[in-house]
Amino acid sequence: MYGIEFGFGGVVLILVVLVVASFRILREYERGVVFMLGRFWKVKGPGLVLVIPGVQQMVRIDLRTVVLDVPSQDVISRDNVSVKVNAVVYFRVVDPQKAIIQVENFLAATSQLAQTTLRAVLGKHELDEMLAERERLNLDIQQVLDSQTDAWGIKVANVEIKHVDIDESMVRAIAKQAEAERERRAKVIHAEGELQASETLLQAATMLARQPEAMQLRYLQTLAALAGDKTSTIVFPLPVDLLSSLKSGSGVGKP
Repeated sequence: MYGIEFGFGGVVLILVVLVVASFRILREYERGVVFMLGRFWKVKGPGLVLVIPGVQQMVRIDLRTVVLDVPSQDVISRDNVSVKVNAVVYFRVVDPQKAIIQVENFLAATSQLAQTTLRAVLGKHELDEMLAERERLNLDIQQVLDSQTDAWGIKVANVEIKHVDIDESMVRAIAKQAEAERERRAKVIHAEGELQASETLLQAATMLARQPEAMQLRYLQTLAALAGDKTSTIVFPLPVDLLSSLKSGSGVGKP
């Protein structure tokens, strides 16, 4: 009699334990991929979820954005410069079914794909582009990653290149190149200034040649400027026109 009661109580206890164990609680950012006898059944959650023990299995998926740190990669640029580049990738799962069924470990797969994509994309650009056009390179890497991880139910939201480490000898070479570029720009600016000044002087000379009165006025201004100087000796230039006038005037009185 006691054995029958104990056996019935044990069965009830086992049933209660199974019922309690079949309930799962999923948070707002979690989803459960449920399999029925090995086959995909449905995606459940959030909230209280019932999973039949022994018949159904559930895999939890976090839908929050994952910050993936891409290790430093050795990249050879298009102009044959060896650099070390690391980056950070922001992605999240948008389709839990694909993230579980289509790839074994979506986190490891995304990490490996990010490393190879970083080397492949940056290897197509020169060093100057890596240093000056990071926003465009970030967008290129993000688009490539997003298109390749779409089959895994993953959305790559953003990619940021963190550091571009250059060899010390290359740093010195870049510094010399920058200094040479600054000198070139200074010479170009100086040459452009000389060209503009010569063009202005040519225009002024042409105008003075067309109007002798303006030339005489300029001559008088020069004399006034010399007279204001405190030098002891002043040499006044004598215009050729004035000598011609004197010669012509002296020749009038002759028979």
